[in-house]
Amino acid sequence: MKVFILLVFSLTHSFTFAQIDTERYIKEAQAYQEALNQEYADSFSSPLETEALEHFEALPFFPITSDFIVEARFEKFKKKQIEIFQTSTSRMPTYVVFGKLYFKIQGKAFELTVYQNPAFKKNKELKDYLFLPFTDLSNGETTYGGGRYLDFYIPKTASVILNFHQAYNPYCAYTDKYSCPVPPKNNFLDMEVNAGVMLLGQH
Repeated sequence: MKVFILLVFSLTHSFTFAQIDTERYIKEAQAYQEALNQEYADSFSSPLETEALEHFEALPFFPITSDFIVEARFEKFKKKQIEIFQTSTSRMPTYVVFGKLYFKIQGKAFELTVYQNPAFKKNKELKDYLFLPFTDLSNGETTYGGGRYLDFYIPKTASVILNFHQAYNPYCAYTDKYSCPVPPKNNFLDMEVNAGVMLLGQH
């Protein structure tokens, strides 16, 4: 998706949450969501089926609040590991286990593993792109049952901003024409992440 390279996680220096410019990241989330809507409305880039595209107005999003804009500590793994992903089809792609993010939401500690597609390392535009799939307690209720994705790029510091308002659905949420990686069990967040894209029909 073209919007992947726009308005993704901002890199930061070490600071406490109280010093985060929340308004800035809220505006970035709004701009990201607007760009995502434009992409889905465009017949050349949209994953929507023809009938759904004809009636498409906008994706449903949770309200943007500061609760799901958090500072995370990034730790890159020194030892290269490979993980095989299940997908919505029989395809079994491999990813490099690149590192972990440690953060808190509403006082509760969480961690997520970030992955790198080996094929992207030779692509100038995508060589710094990391894959961040996750599931949470909202899946199957207000969000897609198969989990959601976040874009992430190799940080230059150990402190980054994780903006869950930029969470989006895999294309398989809209059509079975794609083969979508299934988020691994270790990337489950034991809470409802009420941020980002909701199920179509939810408001």
